[in-house]
Amino acid sequence: MHRGRQFAAGIVLLLVLVVGVNSAFAQSEPTGSEVRKLTLEMYWEVETVSDPQLSPDGTQIVYTRGWIDKINDRRRSAIWIMNADGGRNRFLVEGSSPRWSPDGTRIAYLAEGQPKGTQIFVRWMDAEGAITQVTRVDKAPTNIQWSPDSQTIAFTMLVPARETWNIRMPARPEGARWTEAPRIIERAVYRRDGIGFLEEGFRHLFLVPAGGGTPRQVTSGDYDHGSAFSWTPDGREICFSALRVEDWEYQWRESEIYAVNVATRAVRQLTKRKGPDSNPVVSPDGRWVAYTGYDWTDDTYINSKLYAMGIDGSNPRVLTAPLDRTPTGLQWAADGNGVYFNVDDSGSRNLWFASLRGEVRQVTKGTHILTVTGLNRSGLAVGTLTSFHKPGDIVAFNLARPEIKQLTAVNEDILSDVKLGEVEEIWYTSADNFRIQGWIIKPPDFQPGKKYPLILTIHGGPHAMYGVGFNFGWQLHAAEGHVVLYTNPRGSSGYGSAFGNAIKNAYPGEDFDDLMKGVDETIAKGYVDEQNMFVYGCSGGGVLTAWIVGHTDRFAAASSNCPVINWMSFVGTTDGISWYRNFQRMPWEDPSEHLRRSPLMYVGNVKTPTMLMTGVNDLRTPISQTEEFYQALRIRKVPTAMVRFNDEFHGTTSKPSNFLRTHLYLHHWFNKHSRNKAPARAGSRTDSRSEAVQPE
Repeated sequence: MHRGRQFAAGIVLLLVLVVGVNSAFAQSEPTGSEVRKLTLEMYWEVETVSDPQLSPDGTQIVYTRGWIDKINDRRRSAIWIMNADGGRNRFLVEGSSPRWSPDGTRIAYLAEGQPKGTQIFVRWMDAEGAITQVTRVDKAPTNIQWSPDSQTIAFTMLVPARETWNIRMPARPEGARWTEAPRIIERAVYRRDGIGFLEEGFRHLFLVPAGGGTPRQVTSGDYDHGSAFSWTPDGREICFSALRVEDWEYQWRESEIYAVNVATRAVRQLTKRKGPDSNPVVSPDGRWVAYTGYDWTDDTYINSKLYAMGIDGSNPRVLTAPLDRTPTGLQWAADGNGVYFNVDDSGSRNLWFASLRGEVRQVTKGTHILTVTGLNRSGLAVGTLTSFHKPGDIVAFNLARPEIKQLTAVNEDILSDVKLGEVEEIWYTSADNFRIQGWIIKPPDFQPGKKYPLILTIHGGPHAMYGVGFNFGWQLHAAEGHVVLYTNPRGSSGYGSAFGNAIKNAYPGEDFDDLMKGVDETIAKGYVDEQNMFVYGCSGGGVLTAWIVGHTDRFAAASSNCPVINWMSFVGTTDGISWYRNFQRMPWEDPSEHLRRSPLMYVGNVKTPTMLMTGVNDLRTPISQTEEFYQALRIRKVPTAMVRFNDEFHGTTSKPSNFLRTHLYLHHWFNKHSRNKAPARAGSRTDSRSEAVQPE
């Protein structure tokens, strides 16, 4: 088997650009006495692990392992298997998303198949290891789940809509070359970042025999049916999330839990409150359904609660009333007396438990990102874990005695002798008495008394959370001689609903104060070169970077990546209509708030050299936003550059080669505008050929 590696997307937070930048003080090749540092070249070799699943008897674990295919500039994955104690860790089959059959005899998984694209496969887990391609469908199946009797597999799939514009063009003359027919759009949401234009149609639930056969559609109607669903233990029904009402496209933050009878296809509605209800999971005894949701609000941010209701929708109750955090990854306890779930809190993630009586307790503790994906009747839990100096690996522990054991070490071969930057946690009080958490990474060869350039990196979202997991890009910054600062300003998740909602109708704004206060706190430690401070971020981080350069000139250079610059033009061009709701009024009613919160309105203040990097296919923050800022900066003769990334939707790093380019362009820009320059390094050891940014 070809052995490649993949940078872990799971260790990169939603909408965060994780990149590096070389210091003006270029690092030389290490000698025998020097520490070995992280280098850009190592990016090619970092592997990922994800989605570990316990066998029903608790003796084996299957998981997905990823790497970079350097030749085809893509990330690839395979399914590996090992004993529950980590022994006999070995390759099993190409594919991803493995799921054990309840009887433990097979796994279902997704892989490339015939006639094209992703298909469902089943592999027998006996010595013979026979493999069957179960589906041969035109649209990709997703979210596979076995029926309780191990005979059927449920999945979701797009059902194309029928053509409704039955126009009849005149006959085409022989040899005529007519323009391609136009795309007709009638839906409110017609494109998605990462996908492009959405094919007209709706996602539905399907069943297919585990031995192969023709899939049978079990839901119907012009509605999308949610990706999270759960079988009842008797196999008669499937609970799912959707919104099956006439004007569902215009309902904001609204969904319900339903159940469909797999034999009759009859659908019944279980929840009826105003507000989103999703992620249903049926209890082992079939009496209860756990789910997440909240009462409707127009707040920008609110944490979901964990609920339980009877299988008939009766007696809904909140189980996590005292916990102001969002539960994810719901899994019932084997005895059905409560639910285990993951919680993000103050940069970390741990496992929690809530009983049906409403008792809430934390199961694991630690400064790490722990994502539990499997439990069994014996109380064994498996998941992935990453921390400051460790990329993600598979771990296991007993729920009764949660002493976490690491089962894999997929990156030990390249990182075992690499010295990484030490990480320091900081807390500080910002404007309005907000307590802000952040972290500082120092260079691995840090010397007290020396001054270092600072990089401030800003997360996107804006409702997201920087965490304590391993981050290749930030450690690369540090290895190249920078102090790195990353914080969770107001609006971040992981600190409660009030903290997240603090930017309602005020973003960007006071979060700028939180970021600048963090910079001041770091400077006060005495090792920051105040003349050489840099800032960057993508998406929400790009917005705040653009806001920063319009409100201060303390940074030597900035990179505002995939930003929103003009809310007036953004709300009608992004991939959805919900952003209209994040302002007090519609722009045609009163545009003043849209303008006041737009970085474009402050471009007259910008003195900082500001680069912009955006994917040409970006539908979340369309490249037209980047173009608006670029031309405004250019007409004011502010040093600027626009880097347009090919084959990228939102962000600039989905393609491995583009990750490298992002790093190198940042290096070039920050080094070019360093206020006390050292000679720039000529090229990268990754590729001796230089690539010029083509002028637009």
